[in-house]
Amino acid sequence: MIEPIGNQYVVARPVYSTKAFEEEHKKKHRHHKTLLDHLKKWFRCSAQKAKRIALSLFPIASWLPAYRIKEWLLSDIVSGISTGLVAVLQGLAFALLVTIPPRYGLYAAFFPVIIYFFLGTSRHISVGPFPVLSMMVGAVVVRLTPIADTADPTVTNSSVANDSSLDDHKVMVAATVTILSGIIQLLMGVLQLGFVVIYLSESLISGFTTAAAVHVLVSQLKFILQLTVPAHADPFSIFKVLISIFSQIEKTNIADLVTSLVVLLVVFVVKEINQRYKAKLPVPIPIELIMTVIATGVSYGFDFKNRFNVAVVGEMKSGFQTLITPNVQTFRDTIGDCFGIAIVGFAVAFSVASVYSLKYDYPIDGNQELIALGVSNIFGGSFRGFAASTALSRSGVQESTGGKTQVAGLLSAIIVLIVILAIGFLLEPLQKSVLAALALGNLKGMLMQFTEIRRLWRKDKYDCLIWVMTFIFAVVLGLGLGLAASVALQLLTIVFRTQFPKCSTLANVGRSNIYKNRKDYSEMYEPDGVKIFRCPSPIYFANISFFKQKLIDAVGFSPLRILRKRNKALKKIRKLQKKGLLQVTLKGYICTVDGFKDSDEELDNDNIEELDQPINTTDLPFQIDWNADLPFNIMVPKINLHSLILDFSAVSFLDISSMRGLKMILQEFIRIQVDVYIVGTDDDFIEKLARCEFFDDEVKDSIFFLTIHDAVLHILTKKDYSTSKFNPSQEKEAKFDFTINTNGALRNRECQVPSETKF
Repeated sequence: MIEPIGNQYVVARPVYSTKAFEEEHKKKHRHHKTLLDHLKKWFRCSAQKAKRIALSLFPIASWLPAYRIKEWLLSDIVSGISTGLVAVLQGLAFALLVTIPPRYGLYAAFFPVIIYFFLGTSRHISVGPFPVLSMMVGAVVVRLTPIADTADPTVTNSSVANDSSLDDHKVMVAATVTILSGIIQLLMGVLQLGFVVIYLSESLISGFTTAAAVHVLVSQLKFILQLTVPAHADPFSIFKVLISIFSQIEKTNIADLVTSLVVLLVVFVVKEINQRYKAKLPVPIPIELIMTVIATGVSYGFDFKNRFNVAVVGEMKSGFQTLITPNVQTFRDTIGDCFGIAIVGFAVAFSVASVYSLKYDYPIDGNQELIALGVSNIFGGSFRGFAASTALSRSGVQESTGGKTQVAGLLSAIIVLIVILAIGFLLEPLQKSVLAALALGNLKGMLMQFTEIRRLWRKDKYDCLIWVMTFIFAVVLGLGLGLAASVALQLLTIVFRTQFPKCSTLANVGRSNIYKNRKDYSEMYEPDGVKIFRCPSPIYFANISFFKQKLIDAVGFSPLRILRKRNKALKKIRKLQKKGLLQVTLKGYICTVDGFKDSDEELDNDNIEELDQPINTTDLPFQIDWNADLPFNIMVPKINLHSLILDFSAVSFLDISSMRGLKMILQEFIRIQVDVYIVGTDDDFIEKLARCEFFDDEVKDSIFFLTIHDAVLHILTKKDYSTSKFNPSQEKEAKFDFTINTNGALRNRECQVPSETKF
């Protein structure tokens, strides 16, 4: 019963062990589903299940019928036009990161949006090229493309010789990588593996995208300066590119440099205005579109290509090209890279989608997002596009300009379609340096994530370490290897956190039922002879030894060492008693000889296995008090502990190896007459121990209690304080009867309990 009294409460209930609680409240036996049960449920079919699956595979069927035409259509039209214009420019710019002709970026900005309109669950993200993915695809393209542009005669027998051009080969590699990445995403979605995104923490993604921004910055320098820089895809490639750039810096095209710097300056200033006055502006200023129109007009009007020899976008063929047949050999060579591209693309898209789903209160499905992105990439790659996810800036434009649903995304795809079919030729005079500058203009947010280091350092050193090392790995080793190394590091930090948990010794606070780390509070109360030890992590094969050592440090002695000392002493006492050299009276031990010493041979014959066995004194006519003085100066360490409470409320699981180790620890304490109690475990934990035959005559299932306070009260009522805590005069005065007081503390019915036993 709980009785509220103002901001306090009074609880009156029995002291419960776990077993007693289950018996009193008639715990039900639950059937745990087997793999066969799950398979039966999975393959069972019904009309409702079929309808649910259909709606989940095609989310458009659930939200489109509820579309509010009068309220949403105008906003979606404005948002779609704005997003489409940005998508065109980003598609052209990010194609440079893939090292393919810019026009193929339009395909990557068109096809994925169409597929996602039908299959996606987010209403606000803009699907299409993303600079990090473009860099990752570009690294694969560079690695699989022989250096034909260096006039190396050794490439005459390569696969490039069979293609019409080097660009066609690059496009084929990029499309094949995109298709395989899409297949991986689709399979992960079908197999319900959307949870893999949890292994990419926020710190890892932040560090990785910041490193990718650095790669993008370095990769765009050759377009801004218009230098011929050999492509590199191996580790330390970023440094090789920088060396190559600075070794020929004197060849910089001044026209490209000046144009790109002007564009960068204007874009940064206007984006800052958009950010600072976003509450007052009806829509963000479309600075990318404005600068593209101006730069294209100036380049065309002043004939920059011929007068200053600048690099331009070049021919923009109208219409679509034929479907491609993926290269199976490329599949084999790039499967590892494709896994990284698939997971990063999904992680970024799902993270952005989660932000908007929380903001506008609608659900998203991670597995369906995988299916949508997978089909989008398969479809886009088949039409010579490259890997798609979502760009943060483009999604921000779609949301900030009033986009309500993916109808805005569909309209943005129509804008891209118009450029592909009709007006793409107008962009032919546009300088590549301008596209590079526009790409860099979108990196401000990614580069500003450097400020995360200070925040993470204050909050969590492990997260800060993950961010810094992820950044270093991705910059030095490249995006593919860097991502793999970062994930491995993150998993390693998890192992370290669980392998070396911060165990603590608890004590009572405020003479109540609250127990905290005794180092954190000044007024702490510990019952005499009771130690409360808390383990804040799972216990498994890797940390069971650490757990045991921390427990030994907390209690101040090794139970195994005490056990062996006592068994050795017991052997000597038996010999003395059998030889008649030792008698026991009410006053203590009486020895009939002055000394006793084992022979060297007898001392050497001590068997460790025998010394580790339980202490058995049934053959002796007396009981041994191990904390009293023993005869013949037999030395056995004395301990002042009679009960040990293990708080396992934070222990989520226990594997088979650690289960054996835990049982040995419990046995060692029990064999030296220290009662062990485990509190805070859930029912599944105890059931697993029972299934694994954890309990026996020594370790019993009665050691489990609901809470620490239940165990403490049980210990204090169980122990015979008249013999273990008080002197003989106190022993004769009264018998002590402990009952639960209304405030959760202990009181004595018949007499005052000495202060050292109260809490």
